[in-house]
Amino acid sequence: MSEETLTIKPYLKAPAGGDPYLEGQKCSACGAISLKKRMACASCGARDTVAPVKLANTGKLHSFSIIHRAFPGIEVPFVSAIADLDGGGTIKTNLVGIEPDPDKITLGMDVTVDFQTAPRKDAEGNEYLTFVLKPAA
Repeated sequence: MSEETLTIKPYLKAPAGGDPYLEGQKCSACGAISLKKRMACASCGARDTVAPVKLANTGKLHSFSIIHRAFPGIEVPFVSAIADLDGGGTIKTNLVGIEPDPDKITLGMDVTVDFQTAPRKDAEGNEYLTFVLKPAA
């Protein structure tokens, strides 16, 4: 088992002694933010103009889908969601802390990014830090 905090995605940062956060790549030419580092901005096509930026932990629910079928061992139903973060950046993850009922979920609702240990370990027994969305309090 690893001593360092392993993260489920490279853009999820877990600094030693600090709070985890999501890191995007912001284009200095057009201001577009993406999660993955690219050779050119996906919005304006400018090259070598992206720099890392810490993303907000708050945003608005953009889209969601209630999943009723999944791989064996994955509990269903669950809510797969896309959120637009305040200040820029869009993430896709699960929405938790709310009943998977379309009548209880509202597009545009305030959400927060929450960091937690993934529910499963890898083959070597390593735990991973992951992120989910929760309805804002």
